[in-house]
Amino acid sequence: MITVRVTGIRDETDTVKSFRLVRSDGAPLGPFPPGAHIDVTGPTGITRQYSLCGAPYETDSFLVAVKRETPSRGGSDALHDGVRVGSELSISEPRNLFGLAPDAGEHVLVGAGIGVTPLLSMAHQLHREGRDFRLHYFAASRERAAFADLLERSGFAERVRFHFGVPRHGQQAALDEILPGPDPAPDSRTHVYTCGPKEFMQRVTATATRSLPEDHVHMEHFQALEPPGEPGTEFELELDTGEVFTVPADRSIVDVLAENGFEVDTSCREGICGTCVLPVLEGEPDHRDNCLTRKEKAANDQIATCVSRARGRRLVIEF
Repeated sequence: MITVRVTGIRDETDTVKSFRLVRSDGAPLGPFPPGAHIDVTGPTGITRQYSLCGAPYETDSFLVAVKRETPSRGGSDALHDGVRVGSELSISEPRNLFGLAPDAGEHVLVGAGIGVTPLLSMAHQLHREGRDFRLHYFAASRERAAFADLLERSGFAERVRFHFGVPRHGQQAALDEILPGPDPAPDSRTHVYTCGPKEFMQRVTATATRSLPEDHVHMEHFQALEPPGEPGTEFELELDTGEVFTVPADRSIVDVLAENGFEVDTSCREGICGTCVLPVLEGEPDHRDNCLTRKEKAANDQIATCVSRARGRRLVIEF
């Protein structure tokens, strides 16, 4: 973890604050890969993940935005109420589970509400590199749209389109207009990136995959989705070092390893952040996370040990 100091706090909306962070030791923080996020440990010791929403190539500071959740689980309240300019926080190194596709010909960024935050860093980078992109931002109103001023003043303002006040039942028509049509396009080099409420991302994904391959549509999750499949069953876990443990139906791999002296780095414990992912050597994982991509899950060579399990009776992982 890195100790940082808060040098600026801004009310982006009535529920969203942005925090400018610099290293307490004066060393540079960036650059970072666009779409990346960090763990932030607030004054009450609660750790949450927040997307980096500044320009990835700037090295002097990080910018994160925090929406006060209602009800809050403690993380957003702690940052909104307990942090002042000059406060010190602990953050992790940036991790990227939502990167830009290097071979894309066109990038379509579609965000709703606070979900715009990881798309901001992508837009900064794409503009800097002169690549083709569009940013579509859905929000209840301009007053509820964090960073609207920044986007309107940016060098890529002409690539930004705001969608204010679109009701839920009207989102489909808007997405039909901005995303590729239903005609098959197997050779399309368009990639779509979306972040926002679960139902919104599902709607974007369903619309985009009418014409694009599934691996051309990328999502960033702020909250865990319901785990798929039946409730967990007991299975045998073997480490590459030879130790064998039983993982009960009501215990996670992370918990069983910790009980036996093998500590796995964790953060969210919801299958979102990717901190606890370990390589799989044998067996088939039952993927219940939202951090691995569809392609990574299909390969079955890694597992998010905080939530995922084994489909069979035995799983061998590298520790």
